[in-house]
Amino acid sequence: MLKDLWLVGIGTGSPAHMTLEGMQALRDASVILLPLKGDDKEALAALRYGIINATGTQAKIVTFDYPLRDPSLPYGPRVTTWHDEIARRWSAALATVEVAGPVALLVWGDPSLYDSTLRIAERLDPRPTIHVVPGITAIQALTAAHAIPLNTVNGPVKITTGRQLRDHGWPEGEETLVVLLDGACSFRALDPAGLKIWWGAYLGSAEQILCAGKLAEVADEITARRGEARAQHGWIMDTYLLRRDHQLGD
Repeated sequence: MLKDLWLVGIGTGSPAHMTLEGMQALRDASVILLPLKGDDKEALAALRYGIINATGTQAKIVTFDYPLRDPSLPYGPRVTTWHDEIARRWSAALATVEVAGPVALLVWGDPSLYDSTLRIAERLDPRPTIHVVPGITAIQALTAAHAIPLNTVNGPVKITTGRQLRDHGWPEGEETLVVLLDGACSFRALDPAGLKIWWGAYLGSAEQILCAGKLAEVADEITARRGEARAQHGWIMDTYLLRRDHQLGD
């Protein structure tokens, strides 16, 4: 029976992003759950295997196929149904092996920031004790790669999604936005006047791509490079920071 579930943040895919605590959690695990997301994303599984192998763990690796979202459903029910199915597949996969100790699940970035693994874990019945090992976030990796601070002096930062940016535009009164989960280059829906962008994909990896500048000047370049990279690798993980600079003109 699953009693202890460890959600281990693995950063943005670089083995160097693993913390000592995260590596120890994988060594102590009895079972490691590993999602498979289709033939076009074999590199994602390979990155996870690389991290697991680097720890020297003796845990059993149990795989499960990641479900697709049902595009016919409205967004809210679509996500809820998807999370329910993922939790069911976790349970089904674990039922195939003897669970003699903790179970670990590798989570991109940090399980406690813009990730639904915690919400999925709460659906398990019986509910295990959930432990979280924080990892390097995409936000940290992005600002470090560009060598910029997250905020201006005494300035607030809003973390949001591409969907929110598309549906509602620039939030009133905000100076700095960090945008995650944006597969549609939603920055293109904004008036670019006075905005700067710092964008990055595959952060921390050998395939890392960076682009920064006035939004009006680099929006097309980012869109093109994102499309090319996704076609080449079969997947992409990217994020960006937008900042309003009142000293910028059109």
